Amino acid sequence: MIRRCRDNYRRLRLGTRLALGMGVLSLVVFAVVGMALSTYMREYLERQLSDQMKLVQVTQSKDVMDYGSVQGKPYYGWYTASYAVSGSRPVLREPADVPKDSAELLATAETVRATDTDPVLRTARIDGEAYRLRACEVVDGVVLVTAAPMDDIEDTMDQLVTVQVVAFALALLGLVVLGRAVLRRGLRPLSDMAHTARGITSHDFTDSARLPVRADRGNAGPEVEELRTAFNTMLEHIDDSLAVRTEAEQRLRRFVADASHELRTPLMSVRGYADLFQYAAANEPGERDRHLARLRAEAARMGVLLDDLLLLARLDAAQVETPLRPERADLVDLAGQAADAFRAGHPEHPLTLTAAPKELLLRLDPLRIRQVLDNLLTNAAVHTPAGTAVSLDVTVDKGDKGTDSYAVVRVADAGPGIPAADQDRVFDRFYRVDKARSRDRGGSGLGLAVALSLARAHGGTLDLTSGPGCTAFTLRFPLDRTDGPPNS
Repeated sequence: MIRRCRDNYRRLRLGTRLALGMGVLSLVVFAVVGMALSTYMREYLERQLSDQMKLVQVTQSKDVMDYGSVQGKPYYGWYTASYAVSGSRPVLREPADVPKDSAELLATAETVRATDTDPVLRTARIDGEAYRLRACEVVDGVVLVTAAPMDDIEDTMDQLVTVQVVAFALALLGLVVLGRAVLRRGLRPLSDMAHTARGITSHDFTDSARLPVRADRGNAGPEVEELRTAFNTMLEHIDDSLAVRTEAEQRLRRFVADASHELRTPLMSVRGYADLFQYAAANEPGERDRHLARLRAEAARMGVLLDDLLLLARLDAAQVETPLRPERADLVDLAGQAADAFRAGHPEHPLTLTAAPKELLLRLDPLRIRQVLDNLLTNAAVHTPAGTAVSLDVTVDKGDKGTDSYAVVRVADAGPGIPAADQDRVFDRFYRVDKARSRDRGGSGLGLAVALSLARAHGGTLDLTSGPGCTAFTLRFPLDRTDGPPNS
């Protein structure tokens, strides 16, 4: 039974449970207030009756002194009697109008005689009715006892209790009903949050799923508004996280598809040349050597592609064992080496090397930086017609306070430029501006992606600016305070 009640209580809505809890608490408060009020009222009425009995006994004391006993009742239903207490036992003095069962009056007089207490106040029942008794010694050896009925006090207390019960019951009912309505209105933002949370299952993170933040906090309160703001912030973070995850998944699918496509071409070439070598070229030494050379070229191209993919994977994974081997190296010297290799491999493109400092020492991986420079220079040669001028500049960018802050390498060409629609995607993996260009001439589309990843791995940046007649890739590396260039 108790478990069933507890389960039913748990199924109630939060507003109803709070209203019931507030009702129980209010009931306890009402009970305490009612008991305190009833106790105070009873004591007050009894004190008023005792004062009235004191005034009555002042008048009756004269009768006792003049006539030796009380002459008549002061009020209807009251009893008065005088007792001689000089002996071993109190003796009722006649005439006296007392009930036959006057043991309570006698006991009260005995209390005065035995304890010398004056006056004595007590409550007793006479003939089954409640009476208030007051006894005092009028003269030596004579005790006056007065008994007043407490019917009026009992009736008053009964009426007071009835009024309290009715008033408290109505107040409790109103408190529960109105409190539940107020709580439901105050908890409405929480219901909105619950409704929005259920909508998350449908992946609805648009602005319509946000909870409005009201400027007037009188209804909900600052705590609910803070919770509402935190909830909206959480939804924004979830939305951003899902967007990033979706974009990453799309990039991964595109990357896998492009990688498969790029690897399939050299593999098909290797397979075709292997078939030709087996069936057609085995008896012709000249053809055999030519096919073997093609096989080596395709294998080498596939190896370069796989090396670039492995490097990108290791840079993306941020492995503990970084693929970089940094050391102090001269960036100007590396640029000179890259320029010499470019002139030897692409004599049809005139190259101009400009280095503002004679020496620029940085902590970097020389092999990887050479790879970045070679990729940028090769990209300029591949995407421009023969005779296009190419420039390679190494400078130092001064900071706001006049101190050396960045080492800057700029690779520019005077070619036709990159279309604006393609500039945001030139660093994507396997992306080619010219979709019709052959792979033999254009490469795999990983050169700029590798260059960007290696620049970021060194703590640098790689930016592109392009327009008709000028395309420039700007590589920046932060300079350490101790690695600034010497005086040039």
